[in-house]
Amino acid sequence: MSGMRSNIGTCLALWGAACLCACSPRQPEVPEHGPLYDRVREYRADYERGIETILAGDAITGANVLAAASTRLGVAAQDCSRTPGCDAGLFTDTLRDLVERRARESEPGRSAAAAGAAAGSGSSGIADAVPELARTTALLQGTDLREHIPMNRQVKAALDQWLTWGRPDLVAAWENYRFLRAEMAPVYERAGLPEALLFAMLAQETGAKVHAYSSAGAAGPLQFMPRTALRYGLRTVDGFDLRLDPEAATRANVAYLDEQFRLLNRDLEKVLAAYNGGESRLRRLHHRHAGADFWDPRIYDALPRETRDYVPKILAAAILFLHPEDYGLDLPPIEATTTAVRLGDAISIAELTVCLGQRGNRDGWYRTLRNLNPRLDPGERVPSLGTIEMPASVVPDYAQRCVGDSRWLALARDLHDADYPERPDTLDYTVRRGDTLATIAARHRVSVRELASANRLDAPDYVIHVGQRLTVPGS
Repeated sequence: MSGMRSNIGTCLALWGAACLCACSPRQPEVPEHGPLYDRVREYRADYERGIETILAGDAITGANVLAAASTRLGVAAQDCSRTPGCDAGLFTDTLRDLVERRARESEPGRSAAAAGAAAGSGSSGIADAVPELARTTALLQGTDLREHIPMNRQVKAALDQWLTWGRPDLVAAWENYRFLRAEMAPVYERAGLPEALLFAMLAQETGAKVHAYSSAGAAGPLQFMPRTALRYGLRTVDGFDLRLDPEAATRANVAYLDEQFRLLNRDLEKVLAAYNGGESRLRRLHHRHAGADFWDPRIYDALPRETRDYVPKILAAAILFLHPEDYGLDLPPIEATTTAVRLGDAISIAELTVCLGQRGNRDGWYRTLRNLNPRLDPGERVPSLGTIEMPASVVPDYAQRCVGDSRWLALARDLHDADYPERPDTLDYTVRRGDTLATIAARHRVSVRELASANRLDAPDYVIHVGQRLTVPGS
């Protein structure tokens, strides 16, 4: 019997769906109080609902719910292991009980589709997700940048900005970043760069929004200009601008920083200034005033106001990421595990946002879904049996509200299919000083890609000049 229990423990440690062991079907008792134990009850209910959904004949939706529940249990178990007094055995007992129940339900009379869905959903990528979670969590206790950041008046002023009128933006950036972290943070980890620096750059550049465009033509979460992007491999591939790919943009960002660290004597402030204000300018100042640091008036005062503000804002955001409690900042814990959900019905990201509502996110899920699926047009329906990456926490709501004859799905489709009155097919527009293709496209509510195609402009530069006549489609 002891050998059998050892095997059970090994299976559960790996969160394997194949752990269908002949054990007693004891249901673990969940303590009455404590947020972690509340999560056990919630995820157990989701898991059981997934089993019932499969038994009812909806294998796709049931498998999605099972996968999400298993993943969330795994993350909760990791949190429990780091919490004094938390009984980690409760989580393993709960999963064992649920796996045994699924085994008991897997009888010959069930459909092959349902059995296959039940057998395949238990792993849900947890063997990969949990180690990554542990690694990225460890990074939070990484390099203390305060050892390298002078607490001068500029940095203090930047801290004041983030903690006053900038606080909502900083918290929103944190919430967006949490769902991008699994793609982006490991790139910084492998490069030996502190995660706090990555977060700070995202917070200052775009608030960790993937589909961000500047009037100057920069794009993506880390705001690469077209020419710089090409230097680091961020091209347009099959119509998709790789500047919008979080992992690819992070790799390019690391490559750029590495190059500038070598050229600017590993001076962090100068490297950040180069990222914002142009590397040529910083290189000239660096060589002209050898030995002077970024804060030296000969360098600092020679930079544009935007760059002089940009550098301390990055440093301050990095400090707040590492030590929020020292400044009375609450960066809320967010369950950011995601999963690829196979769709029961065709649906767009916009429709999905409407039918999911706001449970678990005060602002709704549109930004998160867009960030997780950068290649998808938010208004274009993904066909049935296609996949959309979603937060694991919303999968139960998706199963209840966004498939079949749900009134919420009907509402979302009704709103999606409505449109504004027809507009003229085209409009002639004359380029003015300060215009970019992105600003013109935004002004006329068309995509940059449509506008470029209508005028035969080549990606990624989309070069236009003052006085040029453009055809704006559907404007």
